[in-house]
Amino acid sequence: MTTQTVPATLTGSYTIDPTHSRISFVARHAMVTKVRGSFNEFAGTGQLDLENPSNSRIDLTIQTASIDTRNADRDAHLRSNDFFDMENHPQIRFASTTTDRVDSDHYRVTGDLTIKGITKPVTVEFEYTGAAVDPYGNHRVGFEGTTTINRKDFGVSWNAALEAGGVLVGEKVNLEFEVSAIRTPDAA
Repeated sequence: MTTQTVPATLTGSYTIDPTHSRISFVARHAMVTKVRGSFNEFAGTGQLDLENPSNSRIDLTIQTASIDTRNADRDAHLRSNDFFDMENHPQIRFASTTTDRVDSDHYRVTGDLTIKGITKPVTVEFEYTGAAVDPYGNHRVGFEGTTTINRKDFGVSWNAALEAGGVLVGEKVNLEFEVSAIRTPDAA
């Protein structure tokens, strides 16, 4: 992997491009395998300040109804009160509180994650993956990030015991972010 320093010229306001970004998760299933899924509907904005990373921020809203694990029955169960309780909690939210530069292309973003009305602090480790001007003249920046949460901390605690021991759904969930964001014009 090539290390690349984030150019200071990228400082500015950004909007996440949901058609070129992905928010996904991985959870252990039946103690033997992993189930992967994603959220297909989300929106986010951010401020990138490379001179003073502590001024950077991210605000993200995810629609729980957009969960997709490639299995309609499982998705319906995940939307139910057993898991996300979509009727009462239609959104998952993340709002950053601090951003720290780890090195030339890695950032640690801590913020408040709200799932099912429960807010807890989480830290996401992000890596700068590049910047470009696309064919439409949009200035894009890319970051990839991961974090692990315990779903029970957010009231997502349904489970079923397995006959041989253990449980159907693991408590730890890995969250993965692949973000392409478009710079918004500066206000005059």
